Amino acid sequence: MRIEAVLKALSTLRDRQTVPMPPPRQRGSRQSNGPGFDVRGALYGLLGKDLTQIHGMGPYLALKLIAECGDDLSAWPTAKHFTSWLCLAPSNKISGGKVLSSRTRRSGSRAAALLRLAATTIGRTDTALGAFYRRLSTRTGKAKAVTATARKIAVLFYNAVRHGMDYVDPGASSYEARYRARVIDNLQRRAKTFGFVLQPAGLAVDAVS
Repeated sequence: MRIEAVLKALSTLRDRQTVPMPPPRQRGSRQSNGPGFDVRGALYGLLGKDLTQIHGMGPYLALKLIAECGDDLSAWPTAKHFTSWLCLAPSNKISGGKVLSSRTRRSGSRAAALLRLAATTIGRTDTALGAFYRRLSTRTGKAKAVTATARKIAVLFYNAVRHGMDYVDPGASSYEARYRARVIDNLQRRAKTFGFVLQPAGLAVDAVS
């Protein structure tokens, strides 16, 4: 197959170190319209990283993203530049020091559309990204949750391809714990500005009695 041959040719030019490919994150069913070769293995030989370790990103979707963005993302100095190019980052309109609008720009980018599709899929998983999607969906609506989650996946994709980052999902429970700690910290800081000190409910009851 021509795609497989091109990937192999590019892999030989990259001269990657021979490191065993990690086991697949999950056993997925093969797509009927997908390529007839080991896409995951071919991409690992090209990139030296297994993009399918990122939740929501299967082999075929990862292949499409590489086809759209390339395997050299140095054209974008940072992940912020990359997500801005994808029109997944907020386009803030500021006047007089106030943010008037923070909507993302419309885009016909196929890469952005693929990332949005991955975000929709990941919302049903018991992962940190899935928990993020569900919480944001409840608070701001599904459309904004899809865009924000797609941006997070884009950042992970960029860091994996550009900087060789290894992604390990901390899990939904870890995300919820960090979110709770962040909310409590914000409440404590706000209470302190008004001269109050927050205490857990149990301690408050003991103090009154």
